[in-house]
Amino acid sequence: MAIRAFGIPRWRAVAYSVFFLIVILGVVYATWMPGRSYTGPLDSLSDEELTIRDKLKSHVYTLASTIGERNLQRYPGLTQAAQYVSQTFRDAGYDVHEQTYAVEGKPVKNFEIELPGQSRRKEIVVVGAHYDSLVGTPGADDNATGAAAVLELARLAAHQRYDRTVRFVAFVNEEPPYFHSPDMGSWVYARAMKQRGERVSAMLSLEMFGCYSDESGSQHYPAAFRFFCPRTGNFIAFVGNLGSHHLVRETIGSFRKYARFPSMGAAAPGFMPGIGWSDQWSFWQEGYPAVMVTDTALFRNPQYHMPGDTPERVDYERMTRVVSGLEQVIADLAGRPGG
Repeated sequence: MAIRAFGIPRWRAVAYSVFFLIVILGVVYATWMPGRSYTGPLDSLSDEELTIRDKLKSHVYTLASTIGERNLQRYPGLTQAAQYVSQTFRDAGYDVHEQTYAVEGKPVKNFEIELPGQSRRKEIVVVGAHYDSLVGTPGADDNATGAAAVLELARLAAHQRYDRTVRFVAFVNEEPPYFHSPDMGSWVYARAMKQRGERVSAMLSLEMFGCYSDESGSQHYPAAFRFFCPRTGNFIAFVGNLGSHHLVRETIGSFRKYARFPSMGAAAPGFMPGIGWSDQWSFWQEGYPAVMVTDTALFRNPQYHMPGDTPERVDYERMTRVVSGLEQVIADLAGRPGG
């Protein structure tokens, strides 16, 4: 007769214990990151950061209010957004490369600018975000904030020199119905890089930077992470698949070194909800390491993919702190000459 523990056969109790131990160890492996997340009051913005805040706010309002909804179903808006992104890159002093392709008989464009590396030029760091919005929403947090961050980080980097080459890229067609399809702008871009045999050392996908809350219980998660991660939605997250585990640790470790702002990191299977829900997924398909930097809006923002995702709801001061931290992360990833 089987020996029972609490009415459960011992073999089954052991199996359950092993299963839960594996789950716990997996979550610890996925979420244990170098450094410590910042806690405490946030510093006042410096004069330089106030300038960054104002520029970020201007970009978000232009994309999500002046232009508004921007996608193939609202093609004039998509075209206006493309023109704005291209002109903003040019105003920062860059030559802009356009990658044009046709979807449903209409031309759509990715935009790329490049800072050539010094000693390790063939190793490339890509910093990108999509500038389109979902049908039916002006897309302020998703993803005018990410696009604004790319535009501002490019301006801040314009006179920098790094060991590795740095590319800032604005992608089209991230939102459904093109999400995870061959017409997704970032996948078109990543495929072209692969076909050219280019080496990507790191890719940062900037996806939603504007929603934060100090209320306990404002953050939600997939079931596996529910008991191990913060329940207050006041942090920025660095998220990757298992193949990008090292890059997740590297980027969040760098962020925590420079930024006095709450953060968390996770490297988990790409099939888990939210893990592959942006442009980093496209780079994984081509075998490149990539990390999403995100406010995790789908687990935090009640206006996610809704008409209420408007510019006045964005927290520009906290967004600024994240962007300022990422400026230093990019410098670490790209290599500081002489460093």
